[in-house]
Amino acid sequence: MELAINRTAEQIIASDRPLDAACLPVLVRELSSADRERLLKHFLALDEDDRLLRFGQIVPDHVIENYVRNLNFADDKVFGVFGDALELVGVGHLAYLPAEGDKRTAEFGVSVLESARGRGIGSRLFERVAMRSRNTHVTELYMHCLSRNSTMMHIAKKSGMKIEYAYGEADAYLSLEPADQTSIMAEMLQEQAAVFDYAIKRQAHRASQVFKAFMPTGNAA
Repeated sequence: MELAINRTAEQIIASDRPLDAACLPVLVRELSSADRERLLKHFLALDEDDRLLRFGQIVPDHVIENYVRNLNFADDKVFGVFGDALELVGVGHLAYLPAEGDKRTAEFGVSVLESARGRGIGSRLFERVAMRSRNTHVTELYMHCLSRNSTMMHIAKKSGMKIEYAYGEADAYLSLEPADQTSIMAEMLQEQAAVFDYAIKRQAHRASQVFKAFMPTGNAA
């Protein structure tokens, strides 16, 4: 009887395991101050080269901690893609720059964990950020990166951004159309889908942890 129960628990957990991540849709959810700890874990997980590409220099842990602690979710917007363990596998930061007359510019920064690359997460984060920029009256989206940052350069070229190169660095600019009902509705639906996806992942993760807690860890003596 005990063996049958154990097998049932194992089957439940196995059925709860994620499908091939490459086949799953990439859903982007807007983050808040409640996600600050997950943001910190995400950035601390970046190795030296990834930190160089994301921040323009190799930043130590205490600088990242200060950066995350001072993120202002009211002024800037931060977006994330969650893994099945509720970890942030991709993060996009939209920073609004001071307006110059009718010109309003926002800057985009992105990072994706190495384990989650190859799924188009960076591109999806850019699309969501571009949509939010458009819907908040931004006229130009801007990216600054090292010219060897293949992810950022791929996003810039794919989206048709104007790119300027100088001394191993690159500046990319994208002019945005004004918001309309279609863009506003599209962003709302995307956010609802991402929130629902997160709720499902959280429920599955909690159920998995409960089942694992009740499964025997070894043979009885």
